[in-house]
Amino acid sequence: MKCCNHSGFTIAVIKDHVYFNGIMTNYKNWDCHGEAAAMEGDSGGDSESVDKPEDIEGEENKGEEDEDEEMSFPTRFSSNISNLVSMEDLKRVGLKSHDCHTVMQYLLPIALRSVLEKPVRYAIIRFCLFFKAICSKVIDVSRLKQMQADLVDTVCLLEKFFPPSFFDIMIHLTVHLVREVEWCGPVFFRWMFPFERYMKVLKGYVKNRHFPEGCIAEKYIVEEAVEYLEERIHSEGGITVGIPSTSTAGNYKQSRPLSRPTIIPVYGKQMHLAHLCVLQNIEDVQPYIKEHNEYLELIYPNNVKNKKWMREKYNATFPDWLKERVANQLRLKSDKVSQTLRWMAAGPKNQVPTYAAYHVNGVDYNTKERDGVRSFQNSSVTLLANAMQVSSARDQNPSDGAMDFYGVIRSIWEVDYYKFRVPVFHCDWVESTRAVKVDELGFTLVKLNRLGHLNDPFVLATHVKQIFYIEDPLDAEWSVVVRCPDIDYHGVDDDDEVEDTDEQSFIPAMPSVDTFDDIDENHPTRHMRDGNEGIWIDNSSLHGQVNSEFEGNEWNAS
Repeated sequence: MKCCNHSGFTIAVIKDHVYFNGIMTNYKNWDCHGEAAAMEGDSGGDSESVDKPEDIEGEENKGEEDEDEEMSFPTRFSSNISNLVSMEDLKRVGLKSHDCHTVMQYLLPIALRSVLEKPVRYAIIRFCLFFKAICSKVIDVSRLKQMQADLVDTVCLLEKFFPPSFFDIMIHLTVHLVREVEWCGPVFFRWMFPFERYMKVLKGYVKNRHFPEGCIAEKYIVEEAVEYLEERIHSEGGITVGIPSTSTAGNYKQSRPLSRPTIIPVYGKQMHLAHLCVLQNIEDVQPYIKEHNEYLELIYPNNVKNKKWMREKYNATFPDWLKERVANQLRLKSDKVSQTLRWMAAGPKNQVPTYAAYHVNGVDYNTKERDGVRSFQNSSVTLLANAMQVSSARDQNPSDGAMDFYGVIRSIWEVDYYKFRVPVFHCDWVESTRAVKVDELGFTLVKLNRLGHLNDPFVLATHVKQIFYIEDPLDAEWSVVVRCPDIDYHGVDDDDEVEDTDEQSFIPAMPSVDTFDDIDENHPTRHMRDGNEGIWIDNSSLHGQVNSEFEGNEWNAS
């Protein structure tokens, strides 16, 4: 009995498809390769439809496109990928160069977690991680040689699985990128993204297509004159007319709400926790925190060794103790109490304005409820803070150390201290012990449905960093954490000191070649292409042959 695929495809096409894709797992009758046992041409029965190789590949592509269509990213991270996915053609259309970088550096390593075999998957991920490292803002010069060696190993690994036609000049040029970084510095100082964006600005200047150069020159001169006058008026303390205050560079770093407020009354534990969060992160309060801890050790000497009990006692009594302590200093007319500390010690209002969106340090944050009706994911945050690490509920001597916390914003508050307001985020934090893990590639995975840190849900809006979550293709209960690059604005606080950036040269770990390079006859892979064995050449015989040919050519030329 013949395979019914033989009628629509040649033997070479079917052989290549089976070689690269294997036998489908839903094939039941191995004698007939999955088609019905009773063929129409043989027994007269009705034959079942058989998936063609193009249909099988189309289903795989459809799964990838569905995953892209469900993804949502923060504002200004990239284009809306879901709008660039064509489900009819199973293609991505309209991707800009920046979107291609985003897909390769951030999305492709995650999308490949559930497809292909481990050797093929790791080889492609190594290539993606190289571009993520080479495009970082901070590059460790001492690791450039290792980066070059890793890239050479990666290209050699790709040669095992991809045909020779894949290795064009563009793949070869990656070998020279590390040397360019060593000579010229980081890539982002030299790539074309700023120039491409500015070309769009110049294109907008053209109003008369017969004279594009004249339009660009006139508009450029007018813009330079307006910016010069604006800077001069601001330097003299004046106010410009017709130019919004949010357009100036310095206001990008300021915090401001992006939605209308909703006033809600807050009492009891929630207000106490929000007030305590603000007090613990104010510089003027730090000496009082130390003094209060010494006071607790003095009146509770039997519980000094129980750090967990002392921390809970501190959290419960510090706001009231600080209010009384500052009041006593004010009665003694002490000069150590600042105006900020005076208003904070008195406590906030119980009427709290809440917002659905807030702008902090150039980043837009939304609540989880607002993200549910929008195509962006601006509610996911992470926090690096010193916290008490408890191994179990019976642990009375926990250790203090830096920890990463992951969560989503439930609500945005402005704690009102009469004279000023402090924005805080009320977050649902993921449990740090059993709901956070790091895989072998260095990706952080979290379980968003397992919550923890219920007694410390608040955080200052200026202390968090924006991230976003992508559902893990291997397990839907877990989500992969993707960190957003820092947003820098030119001309913002130019006179201030440049703060240290948290950008790392290599965030994920480069998969080691030894972890999957042990392929032998006992563990074959169906993706390994033929003809990858080395060809050994005798250097001495080759050298003598070349010299003889060269002498013969020289003799003929003479």
